[in-house]
Amino acid sequence: MKLPLFPLQTVFYPGETVPLHIFEERYRQLINDCREEAVTFGIPVYINKIIEFGTEVQLVEVVNTYDGGEMDIICVARQVFRVLTFENEMDGKLYAGGEVEFLESANDADESLRDEVIKLIEKLYHLMAVELPVVSVDKFNSYAFAHKMGLSFEQEYELLQLTNETERLLYIKHHLKSTIGVLNQINKTKAVIEMNGHFKNFDPLDFKDYEGK
Repeated sequence: MKLPLFPLQTVFYPGETVPLHIFEERYRQLINDCREEAVTFGIPVYINKIIEFGTEVQLVEVVNTYDGGEMDIICVARQVFRVLTFENEMDGKLYAGGEVEFLESANDADESLRDEVIKLIEKLYHLMAVELPVVSVDKFNSYAFAHKMGLSFEQEYELLQLTNETERLLYIKHHLKSTIGVLNQINKTKAVIEMNGHFKNFDPLDFKDYEGK
């Protein structure tokens, strides 16, 4: 399938709301085409100077149009794709495009794994003293907190490429356990630092059996 392409150094996940400020002429043309022709476009991730995977998005609303032609828009992310070909300008257009292949996604995770990941997210948020919205196991998926658990840009991109829910949740589980371990160690170190300088009650040591050299 051929899609108009709008490369960005950002990862968007299926189901995510995508707010964008459009100012370049080529992308203003793209959004106007989407409005008139009801077509979708792709946001491939620009990372390490390459473009390989991205997410198809659909225009939902043009929120603001400014005097200079700039726009604030709202889109919704749909499917993940692999870029097969890329051209800087589609035929007769200012914006880029290319052939893409959509990745099949299997929603195969069991409830126990989802519940385990939710509990780890709750623990992370507790350690960070951040309020966590109410999360129900039946509605939870791997993308729900993907931008809100400390994944690096590279990790978010790796997560985007995983094609089944079990893989994605296991990836997140590993990250959360690692992050929680680091935070626990930081909190212990902080407690030790805060104790430094306080009066301490030491138990006397018994050296009666010690033989000095």
